[in-house]
Amino acid sequence: MISEREARLVRRAQQGDPEAFAELYERYQPTIYTYIFYRVGDAEAAEDLTADVFVRLVEKIHTFQVQDRPLLSWLYTIARNLIIDRHRRLERAPSLPLEERLIAEDAASQPAQVAERTLTRECLAKAMRHLTEDQRQVILLKFVEDRSNAEVAAILAKTEGAVKALQHRALAALRRALNKEKCYEP
Repeated sequence: MISEREARLVRRAQQGDPEAFAELYERYQPTIYTYIFYRVGDAEAAEDLTADVFVRLVEKIHTFQVQDRPLLSWLYTIARNLIIDRHRRLERAPSLPLEERLIAEDAASQPAQVAERTLTRECLAKAMRHLTEDQRQVILLKFVEDRSNAEVAAILAKTEGAVKALQHRALAALRRALNKEKCYEP
Protein backbone atom coordinates (compact mmCIF):
# COMPACT_ATOMS: atom_id res chain seq x y z
CA MET A 1 0.00 0.00 0.00
CA ILE A 2 1.24 3.48 -0.81
CA SER A 3 1.88 5.90 2.07
CA GLU A 4 -0.05 9.15 2.24
CA ARG A 5 3.23 11.10 1.95
CA GLU A 6 4.18 9.23 -1.22
CA ALA A 7 0.65 9.67 -2.61
CA ARG A 8 0.89 13.46 -2.13
CA LEU A 9 4.32 13.48 -3.77
CA VAL A 10 3.03 11.49 -6.75
CA ARG A 11 0.03 13.81 -7.13
CA ARG A 12 2.39 16.81 -7.14
CA ALA A 13 4.50 15.12 -9.83
CA GLN A 14 1.36 14.35 -11.83
CA GLN A 15 0.62 18.08 -11.75
CA GLY A 16 4.08 18.78 -13.19
CA ASP A 17 5.87 19.93 -10.02
CA PRO A 18 9.63 19.68 -10.80
CA GLU A 19 10.52 19.57 -7.09
CA ALA A 20 8.32 16.49 -6.70
CA PHE A 21 10.15 14.78 -9.57
CA ALA A 22 13.49 15.72 -7.99
CA GLU A 23 12.41 14.23 -4.66
CA LEU A 24 11.18 11.04 -6.33
CA TYR A 25 14.50 10.76 -8.17
CA GLU A 26 16.53 11.27 -4.99
CA ARG A 27 14.40 8.78 -3.11
CA TYR A 28 14.35 5.95 -5.66
CA GLN A 29 17.38 6.38 -7.94
CA PRO A 30 19.86 4.45 -5.74
CA THR A 31 17.49 1.50 -5.37
CA ILE A 32 16.64 1.36 -9.07
CA TYR A 33 20.31 1.73 -10.06
CA THR A 34 21.33 -1.14 -7.76
CA TYR A 35 18.57 -3.36 -9.10
CA ILE A 36 19.56 -2.64 -12.70
CA PHE A 37 23.29 -2.98 -12.03
CA TYR A 38 22.81 -6.46 -10.61
CA ARG A 39 20.81 -7.42 -13.67
CA VAL A 40 23.04 -6.01 -16.42
CA GLY A 41 26.49 -6.14 -14.83
CA ASP A 42 27.73 -2.95 -16.41
CA ALA A 43 27.87 0.33 -14.48
CA GLU A 44 27.55 2.52 -17.55
CA ALA A 45 24.59 0.55 -18.91
CA ALA A 46 23.00 0.60 -15.46
CA GLU A 47 23.34 4.40 -15.33
CA ASP A 48 21.78 4.73 -18.79
CA LEU A 49 18.90 2.39 -17.99
CA THR A 50 18.30 4.11 -14.64
CA ALA A 51 18.08 7.43 -16.45
CA ASP A 52 15.63 5.85 -18.90
CA VAL A 53 13.46 4.65 -15.99
CA PHE A 54 13.16 8.21 -14.70
CA VAL A 55 12.52 9.59 -18.17
CA ARG A 56 9.63 7.12 -18.40
CA LEU A 57 8.49 8.24 -14.95
CA VAL A 58 8.28 11.84 -16.17
CA GLU A 59 6.57 10.82 -19.41
CA LYS A 60 4.07 8.38 -17.88
CA ILE A 61 3.44 9.63 -14.32
CA HIS A 62 -0.05 10.72 -15.37
CA THR A 63 -0.95 7.05 -15.99
CA PHE A 64 0.12 5.90 -12.51
CA GLN A 65 -2.83 5.09 -10.25
CA VAL A 66 -1.91 6.02 -6.67
CA GLN A 67 -4.27 3.50 -5.07
CA ASP A 68 -3.08 0.50 -7.13
CA ARG A 69 0.43 -0.14 -5.81
CA PRO A 70 3.54 1.59 -4.46
CA LEU A 71 5.45 3.78 -6.89
CA LEU A 72 8.61 1.72 -6.34
CA SER A 73 6.79 -1.35 -7.63
CA TRP A 74 5.87 0.57 -10.78
CA LEU A 75 9.48 1.76 -11.19
CA TYR A 76 10.76 -1.82 -10.82
CA THR A 77 8.34 -2.88 -13.56
CA ILE A 78 9.64 -0.14 -15.85
CA ALA A 79 13.24 -1.13 -15.03
CA ARG A 80 12.53 -4.81 -15.60
CA ASN A 81 10.96 -4.10 -19.00
CA LEU A 82 13.90 -1.91 -20.05
CA ILE A 83 16.34 -4.63 -18.97
CA ILE A 84 14.42 -7.24 -20.96
CA ASP A 85 14.47 -4.96 -23.99
CA ARG A 86 18.22 -4.48 -23.58
CA HIS A 87 18.85 -8.21 -23.29
CA ARG A 88 16.80 -8.84 -26.40
CA ARG A 89 18.84 -6.25 -28.25
CA LEU A 90 22.11 -7.73 -27.07
CA GLU A 91 20.90 -11.31 -27.51
CA ARG A 92 22.62 -12.57 -24.40
CA ALA A 93 21.53 -14.15 -21.15
CA PRO A 94 21.33 -11.98 -18.03
CA SER A 95 24.08 -12.50 -15.53
CA LEU A 96 24.89 -11.59 -11.97
CA PRO A 97 27.87 -9.18 -12.09
CA LEU A 98 30.49 -8.35 -9.52
CA GLU A 99 29.65 -5.61 -7.11
CA GLU A 100 31.90 -2.60 -7.49
CA ARG A 101 32.69 -2.60 -3.76
CA LEU A 102 33.93 -6.19 -4.01
CA ILE A 103 36.26 -5.21 -6.82
CA ALA A 104 37.81 -2.53 -4.59
CA GLU A 105 37.98 -5.03 -1.73
CA ASP A 106 39.70 -7.56 -4.00
CA ALA A 107 42.50 -5.10 -4.74
CA ALA A 108 43.52 -5.17 -1.08
CA SER A 109 43.14 -8.95 -0.65
CA GLN A 110 45.56 -11.83 -0.93
CA PRO A 111 45.79 -13.34 -4.44
CA ALA A 112 44.40 -16.71 -3.30
CA GLN A 113 41.38 -15.03 -1.69
CA VAL A 114 40.81 -12.92 -4.79
CA ALA A 115 40.91 -16.01 -7.02
CA GLU A 116 38.53 -17.94 -4.76
CA ARG A 117 36.00 -15.08 -4.58
CA THR A 118 36.22 -14.56 -8.34
CA LEU A 119 35.53 -18.24 -9.02
CA THR A 120 32.63 -18.21 -6.56
CA ARG A 121 31.05 -15.14 -8.17
CA GLU A 122 31.55 -16.56 -11.67
CA CYS A 123 29.97 -19.82 -10.60
CA LEU A 124 27.04 -17.99 -9.02
CA ALA A 125 26.55 -15.92 -12.17
CA LYS A 126 26.46 -19.10 -14.29
CA ALA A 127 24.03 -20.75 -11.90
CA MET A 128 21.73 -17.72 -11.89
CA ARG A 129 21.36 -18.07 -15.66
CA HIS A 130 19.57 -21.38 -15.06
CA LEU A 131 16.79 -19.64 -13.12
CA THR A 132 13.64 -18.19 -14.60
CA GLU A 133 13.24 -14.43 -14.79
CA ASP A 134 10.90 -14.44 -11.76
CA GLN A 135 13.27 -16.63 -9.77
CA ARG A 136 16.24 -14.34 -10.50
CA GLN A 137 14.17 -11.33 -9.56
CA VAL A 138 13.06 -12.77 -6.20
CA ILE A 139 16.64 -13.83 -5.36
CA LEU A 140 17.99 -10.36 -6.18
CA LEU A 141 15.29 -8.51 -4.27
CA LYS A 142 15.33 -10.80 -1.24
CA PHE A 143 19.01 -11.58 -0.81
CA VAL A 144 20.95 -8.88 -2.65
CA GLU A 145 18.71 -5.92 -1.82
CA ASP A 146 17.70 -7.47 1.54
CA ARG A 147 14.00 -6.76 1.10
CA SER A 148 11.26 -8.29 3.25
CA ASN A 149 8.71 -10.70 1.79
CA ALA A 150 6.10 -7.93 2.04
CA GLU A 151 8.31 -5.55 0.05
CA VAL A 152 9.09 -8.19 -2.57
CA ALA A 153 5.38 -9.01 -2.85
CA ALA A 154 4.52 -5.34 -3.39
CA ILE A 155 7.28 -4.89 -5.97
CA LEU A 156 6.34 -8.03 -7.90
CA ALA A 157 2.59 -7.49 -7.46
CA LYS A 158 2.22 -10.94 -5.89
CA THR A 159 0.96 -12.17 -2.53
CA GLU A 160 3.46 -12.87 0.25
CA GLY A 161 2.55 -16.55 -0.01
CA ALA A 162 3.36 -16.54 -3.71
CA VAL A 163 6.68 -14.82 -2.98
CA LYS A 164 7.56 -17.42 -0.33
CA ALA A 165 6.75 -20.24 -2.75
CA LEU A 166 8.70 -18.57 -5.55
CA GLN A 167 11.66 -18.01 -3.22
CA HIS A 168 11.58 -21.66 -2.15
CA ARG A 169 11.54 -22.82 -5.79
CA ALA A 170 14.24 -20.30 -6.72
CA LEU A 171 16.58 -21.47 -3.95
CA ALA A 172 16.00 -25.12 -4.89
CA ALA A 173 16.69 -24.33 -8.55
CA LEU A 174 19.79 -22.33 -7.59
CA ARG A 175 21.05 -25.23 -5.47
CA ARG A 176 20.56 -27.63 -8.42
CA ALA A 177 22.27 -25.19 -10.78
CA LEU A 178 25.22 -24.75 -8.42
CA ASN A 179 25.51 -28.53 -8.24
CA LYS A 180 25.37 -28.74 -12.04
CA GLU A 181 28.11 -26.11 -12.29
CA LYS A 182 30.14 -28.13 -9.76
CA CYS A 183 30.21 -25.17 -7.38
CA TYR A 184 28.45 -26.73 -4.46
CA GLU A 185 28.59 -30.18 -3.01
CA PRO A 186 25.72 -31.00 -0.59
